[in-house]
Amino acid sequence: MTPAEAGTWKLLKAKQLDGRKFRRQQVIGNYIVDFYCHAERLAIEIDGVPHNSTASKEYDLRRDRFLKRNGVKVIRFKNRIVFEEASFMLDTIRASFGWQEKTE
Repeated sequence: MTPAEAGTWKLLKAKQLDGRKFRRQQVIGNYIVDFYCHAERLAIEIDGVPHNSTASKEYDLRRDRFLKRNGVKVIRFKNRIVFEEASFMLDTIRASFGWQEKTE
């Protein structure tokens, strides 16, 4: 794990965020997401510098479309958010809980 992923895991592991269970490096189809909550069908991606290239952005877009078609919502955060605005990150994740009911 990158330092940003390790920092995120520290906040999500052991059902610390509103009792939701998150898994690390979860396989969904042919893709791996950084963190995943099955009960919420919610994937969390932590994006560092490698995600800035055109090829990486296109790959991420294809992956996000695949996940969306399969009923998974993806939330992305830049590395700096983990370190500088962790409360904002957690509030954003929390606000996505129940997203399926909100879209029905």
